[in-house]
Amino acid sequence: MTIKLLHKNKYLTFYSSTSSQLLNIPFYEGGVSAGFPSPAEDYMHSKLDLNDLLIDHPSATYYVRVNGDSMLGAGIQSGDLLVVDRSLEVIDNSIVVANINGEFTVKRIKKNKNKMFLVPENEKYQPIEITEEMDFELFGVVAHVIHHFI
Repeated sequence: MTIKLLHKNKYLTFYSSTSSQLLNIPFYEGGVSAGFPSPAEDYMHSKLDLNDLLIDHPSATYYVRVNGDSMLGAGIQSGDLLVVDRSLEVIDNSIVVANINGEFTVKRIKKNKNKMFLVPENEKYQPIEITEEMDFELFGVVAHVIHHFI
C-alpha cells in the first residue's frame, strides 16, 4: 500500500492510497480472548490483506490523520489514522469528516428535526450547528480508525 500526502492543516492531514500490491499478513481465525485466556492455536489459518479488510470502495477512500482530542469518547485519539469512505451514505450518528468555512474537522453528525449538528465526543467542546450561512461540505464517513498503542 502506498500512501501519498494530499493536504495538511492544524487538525487533519489527508492522504490518498493506492493498493497496487497485496499485503498478506498472517491471520489467526481463532481470535484472542479478551476475558479468560484460551489455548493458543498452533498454526495460522489464512492470510489477510488489510486493503481487503479496510477498503470497500478504493476509488472513494482516503486516509486522514487526526490532531486533537474532540473525539476521545468515540475512541479516536490525536495521531490516529482514519479510513474515510466518500461513497458511504451519511446517516444520523455517523462519524464524518467535514469542512466548515475552510477548516476540516471530524465529528459525529446528529440530525434533529430541521437542524443538523456536528457533535464532538469530548465534554470540553460544544456541538456545532450547521446553518445556511456556513460554507459546509461533507468529505466522507469514517469507516475505520487505526490506533497506535506505542
